[in-house]
Amino acid sequence: MTALESSWRPTAPLEHLRRRAELLRTIRSFFHQRGVLEVETPQLAAATVTDLHLASLSCQLAGPESPRLFLQTSPEFAMKRLLAAGSGAIFQICKAFRDDERGRRHNPEFSLLEWYRPAFDHHRLMDEMDQLLAATLGVPAARRLTYAELFEGELGVDPHRSDEAALTAAAERAGLDVPPGLDRDGLLHLLLACALEPRLGFDRPAFLFDFPASQAALARLRPGTPAVAERFEVYVRGMELANGFHELADPGEQRRRFEADLAARRNLGLPEVPIDEHLLAALEAGLPDCAGVALGLDRLVMLALGADSIEEVLAFPIERA
Repeated sequence: MTALESSWRPTAPLEHLRRRAELLRTIRSFFHQRGVLEVETPQLAAATVTDLHLASLSCQLAGPESPRLFLQTSPEFAMKRLLAAGSGAIFQICKAFRDDERGRRHNPEFSLLEWYRPAFDHHRLMDEMDQLLAATLGVPAARRLTYAELFEGELGVDPHRSDEAALTAAAERAGLDVPPGLDRDGLLHLLLACALEPRLGFDRPAFLFDFPASQAALARLRPGTPAVAERFEVYVRGMELANGFHELADPGEQRRRFEADLAARRNLGLPEVPIDEHLLAALEAGLPDCAGVALGLDRLVMLALGADSIEEVLAFPIERA
């Protein structure tokens, strides 16, 4: 059989696709029982994320003076507009798109489960994440540790105060190749992704929280010495599964973070992207105190099935799309 003759076939066994459908039913039932409203938001929008580590895909509509539109990297901005409009607790299962992401755990088109809970902080949302993981994976309650506890316990460095030389030395002790020119956050990302993540979540899931303030993204900062970002990540069997925030509601601070990202993009020669003014207007109108989390649905299916590659849980990955 030639490559062309076989390339029409799905890469996931049909039994895996049936199990995926069962998992989707379980997730929807989980939220419906809790009174969380399922919503849909656009996958094409006039703006996208400014995050330096995410590359957006875009397209141009036909017709004179048609706008450039972006395929969304997550439904976060649009869902926050619904929250500001008074939606209450909401969830969404949708496709998301990120360029430059392809590998054993990545596909440029992938599925996200994202939900938001008014009146929750990130700790209450971790409680609900625990319940969802028990319902879908049958795992025990997660271990919870701060970012500092993980780095100090495993690597002997304080991630909030150690300088670049100390972080570089920790990476070298861990046997990592350190690319030249990495700043503090780059070194922290390297250590977390390559030295620490692979060890997390094997006996039970692991929640990592209180990230450095420089990695706040769209999370609130909690003042202190040091200040920390009120965000968490979830790891199961060495795989990052979800990223959650006690959501930033200050429109001025959000604009400052967007503009700082754009300045950094210019310095790095990355593509310019427009700031989402709709989101900022929604924050001006008033985002309720809430927490939200995005979970990689394809990865959840991989964990449920014991799959080694995302291709085992997708009908048609990008090479066969």
